Order: sequence, then C-alpha cells, then structure tokens
Amino acid sequence: MKIIEGGVTAAKGFEAAVCEANIKYKDRTDMAMVFSKAPCVTAGTFTSNVVKAACVLWDKEIVESGKPLHGVVVNSGIANACTGQEGFDACEETAKAVEKNLNVPFISMAVASTGVIGMQLPVDKLVAGVKKMCTTLDSSLEAGTEASKAIMTTDTVNKEIAVQFEVGGKTITLGGMSKGSGMIHPNMCTMLGFLTTDLDIKKHLLQEALSEVVADTFNMISVDGDTSTNDTLLLMANGLANNDTIDEKNEDYETFKAALFEVCQYLAKKMAADGEGATKLFTAHVVNAKTKEEAKKLSRSIISSSLSKAAIYGCDANFGRFLCAMGYSGVDFDQNKVELFFQSKAGELQVFKYGVPLAFDEEYATKLMSEDEVIVFVDMHDGKEEATAWGCDLTYDYVKINADYRS
Repeated sequence: MKIIEGGVTAAKGFEAAVCEANIKYKDRTDMAMVFSKAPCVTAGTFTSNVVKAACVLWDKEIVESGKPLHGVVVNSGIANACTGQEGFDACEETAKAVEKNLNVPFISMAVASTGVIGMQLPVDKLVAGVKKMCTTLDSSLEAGTEASKAIMTTDTVNKEIAVQFEVGGKTITLGGMSKGSGMIHPNMCTMLGFLTTDLDIKKHLLQEALSEVVADTFNMISVDGDTSTNDTLLLMANGLANNDTIDEKNEDYETFKAALFEVCQYLAKKMAADGEGATKLFTAHVVNAKTKEEAKKLSRSIISSSLSKAAIYGCDANFGRFLCAMGYSGVDFDQNKVELFFQSKAGELQVFKYGVPLAFDEEYATKLMSEDEVIVFVDMHDGKEEATAWGCDLTYDYVKINADYRS
C-alpha cells in the first residue's frame, strides 16, 4: 500500500463539485457533491445519538436497504437536525434535484449536513446549488480537494487522503475526506466522512470491514465529550478497478481492510488534532491491559478528561489527572502495577511507577510537553492487550468558539 495524492476523486469513476450556495456562510463554498456514474455498493456508520438529523435518517434508510448509491450532496452551515418533517423533505428535494439534472434515481443519492442545529435549510438554495454542481462535476484531484474544503465548519484545515494497493493483480484506489472539529466523541464521534473506492466487493463484506475499522479509528477520538446528531460515514465502492469480486474473507479482503484502516486512522487523527481551539494532538497509548475493551476504555477516558486536556495545554506533567481519569473509566485495575510515561518528539519521561510518583525534572517535562503531539503511555502490567485513543488539548479558544457559534 502507498499513499498517493488526492482524496475522494482519486479512485476511478468518481467526480466532485462545489459551489457557494450562501446557506449560512457568505464568503466561501458551502456545498459539495461526490458522484459516480457507475452505481456503488455502500456501507455506512452513523451517530449513536438518539437525536438524529434528518439527513442521517435519510442515509441510514438507503444504506440499510441495500440499494446502490451514486453519490452524496453535502452542505455546511446548517445541520438539518431537530427540523421535523420539513427537514426530511429538504433531503428528498435535494436528492430529486440530482435526479432531474443527472437522470439517476433520487433514492440513489445520499445527503449530509453539518452546522447549526435547529435551523431549517433553505431548499431553494440547495436545489440551485445542486443544479450548478451537476454541470461542474470534475474527476480531477483538485475537485476532490475543493470538496473537502467546502464541507468544513470550524475546521481550520481540510482533511483528505488517498492510497493505492494491489488486489488480484489489479491496482485499487481508496480515497476519502472528512470534517470534524467540535462536538466530537466516540460512538461515533462527531464527523462527516466520505470514502470512495473502485474496488469490486460484496456489500456485506464492505459493511463488516467498515464497522470493524471504525471501532479502532473514528470511535477512538474525542475533542469535547459531545456526540453529534449528524455523524455520518459513507463508503462507496463502484467496482471500476475490475478486480475479481471479493465475496469472502480471504487475503484480498484483509488487504483492503488494512488499507481502509490506514485511511480512517489518518482522517481520525487529523480531526483530533484539529479540535476546536486545539494546539496539540493528545494521544493515549495503553499497553498490557487485561482485555482489548479495557485498553480502549482506559485510553479513551484519558483523552476525554477535561482536566487531562487542560494539563496537556499547560504543559503540566500532573500525572494524577491521568490516573484519576483511568480510575473512573469503569475498568478495575491495580494502581500498584501501573507505570505512566509522557512521550513526544523531545523524548520520554516516566512520572509514575508501581503506585508511587517518581522525581523528575520539571523543566524537561515542560519542554517535552510543548511539542505538537504529546503521548501519555501507560503500561498496565495486567495482560497483553493494547489500544490507542486520540484527542486534543483544551484551550481558552474552545470556549470562545462555542460561546458564539450560533451567531
């Protein structure tokens, strides 16, 4: 597998377009479209929040029906959540606008929204935006990059990646883009994500691979402990690479799943590092836990703690905060077996060993924790399982951004 240039348009047959629809933002593109003329088998994962946006309900229905998908229309600025029947009707009108302009069934188009909750979408602007994008669809890598920018809200950077790998002598391309900066927490973390591939694979295997990979990537990040109403991750496969159809869990399936993991992990870490107001990527790596699930709980608890995140921002090697977060994670463990280290590009520092603190150089600790990624490394000495979670520091700017987000 190798990383290549591009994102959602890197795979054969996929095009993208953007436009300025002026839905909420007045000075930037705020609609994007990803489209494949060839129908795609599709897998998806969605928010676990009981309050689901209209677009999430629309997409879940399509994915679970097993019907082929041709693409997705995304808007930023307004989330289309808590909008009742009017919000669901906006999804249908958006999809029907694609049907009218590109002659594909409206039920083959997914829709996604991100932004302020509780506002109705201006359907006339959505329809006008779709009409414009249908005439400007482009398979260039630049078109994919522009799409990744158009779906941003409080993100400070766009997030995209593409990889290539071999399956049965055929070159397969997998690309993706995502957005997410605030209201991010596991199950399934706040985000919109769209993955495209020219692989030929059966739908049930595509869904199984995605669900397994999400558990160790997107479900292992947190920015602020809030799970969004709009989380949507769609994976579309149009089969244009002409490989022998993957219809069982063989070596080709595992090769694909490994590539999918790399793409999803990359996007997940980019989202964690770009948390609202963040200055650092905050990683927790727990090893030698009793079970995989316990390792996950421990690492997620560490990066989700507001006090831990504040310590990371302040370059404060206050190990008690991280141990405290582990203690209320729901995992029963013996603190007298635990070792805790801080790691970064500047080096490594052990601060806790077998139940007692260790003396350390505060100046060196500050230097180590001033890097753009800080890792809390924990050895549980209680088994053989491990897990990694990703978050970010908690800064003054997080409050500033969210205090006036609606206005």
